[in-house]
Amino acid sequence: MTIDNIRSRLKEDKIDYILAQYVDIHGTPRCKGIPASAFDLFVAGSAGFAGAAVWGMGQGPQDHDMIAVPDLESYTPVPWEEGVARFACDISVDGKPWPYCPRTVLRVASERLRREGYVMMVGVEAEHFLVQRRPDGSIVTFDPDGVDTMDKPCYDFKSLSGSMGYLRTLIGYLERLGWEPYASDHEDANSQFELNWKYSDALTTADRLTFYKMMTSQVAKRFGAIATHMPKPFARLTGSGCHFHISLWDLERRKNLFLDPDDRRGLGVSALGYQFLAGAMTHARALAAVVAPTVNDYKRLSVGEFLTGATSGFTWTPAFISYGDNNRTQMFRVPEPGRFECRLVSGSVNAYLGMAAFIAAGLDGIHRKLDPGEPNAGRNMYTVTLDEVKRNGLDLIPQSLPEALDAFEADAVIQAALGPALAAEFVKVKRQEWVKYHNTISQWEIDRYLTLF
Repeated sequence: MTIDNIRSRLKEDKIDYILAQYVDIHGTPRCKGIPASAFDLFVAGSAGFAGAAVWGMGQGPQDHDMIAVPDLESYTPVPWEEGVARFACDISVDGKPWPYCPRTVLRVASERLRREGYVMMVGVEAEHFLVQRRPDGSIVTFDPDGVDTMDKPCYDFKSLSGSMGYLRTLIGYLERLGWEPYASDHEDANSQFELNWKYSDALTTADRLTFYKMMTSQVAKRFGAIATHMPKPFARLTGSGCHFHISLWDLERRKNLFLDPDDRRGLGVSALGYQFLAGAMTHARALAAVVAPTVNDYKRLSVGEFLTGATSGFTWTPAFISYGDNNRTQMFRVPEPGRFECRLVSGSVNAYLGMAAFIAAGLDGIHRKLDPGEPNAGRNMYTVTLDEVKRNGLDLIPQSLPEALDAFEADAVIQAALGPALAAEFVKVKRQEWVKYHNTISQWEIDRYLTLF
């Protein structure tokens, strides 16, 4: 879009308020409100932010303003608030792109991919919970009808019906935005839901996922709930993923380059697709730090006696670095020819950093012509023992945030995806996060140790 196009849209859509929106290192949306009458000033660089007030932006209180530079193509009317529109922004400082800006990181990665002749297309499965907070600060599942109590509530009509108004509102908004939603369902845990919309290029999908999280938070409030994309809010319920479905296309987006009907392995994946997949598997342990970047994630991804600890009987999360056909126990699943799904990605992912990391890992696999080996077709990976893992040469997904960060720091390819400045900041912020968590005394510790000795 041109500036003149946007001026016309602002008038047509009766927009009087603009959200200049970017994300911090956690992927959390940060905004400044601007009257539509000041649109020209906004485009010229009037939306300044104090970087030290935001996590992981590489600034102190003495540094020059971060300027939000709007991507005009990201113009999005806000469906839950009349007269408001959002622009996804890149951050610049003193007129130069800011290396700590996650959206800039993905833009640079996507441009690198384009120079190689590819566009990465991504679809997401954004699982989330609806919860309510008690007066004491604890949370419970949102269950207005008092029927969402089944051990296996997935797809259950009664469990779905209490939140149908919420889901229909979201679907209606996504249709109004032209995202082409095609499904919504009650997920495996009580008060857990998922909506699906059509895939797009990585930058567009990352922008949409960020906006979707903003949308769920505001729509849920109307129904008396809190929408949370936290990976594991309840110990005995399945956690929330944000699975990425990935394929590479030609620059005109007319041909899926991962599609091969003559694939000898029978999955319908091309040699290029297998090379990209092999790169993702090779760097999977470092990728974990980026796509499952919180302490809480590794409660969702644990291996051992709690692997089937959810009330439904399964966690639906991967345990080992493996791939297979349409088999949800694998880290990488090929649900249909021409794309693969990574089930490691969590609801806490910063989509910009996660997709940039996948581009780097996949390109490394392409450049080195890596091969992922034969698929684990039909194998239930939840039944594989650790001894079998060792015998078969499989590797475990990291089992804690520090373990994932160790892998990240040892992986030059994934660090390079974020750039040296942001990679160092990412490790610093996440190590601090672990220390804060580690220094917290939990109720579990009190219950277990208070009178044990």
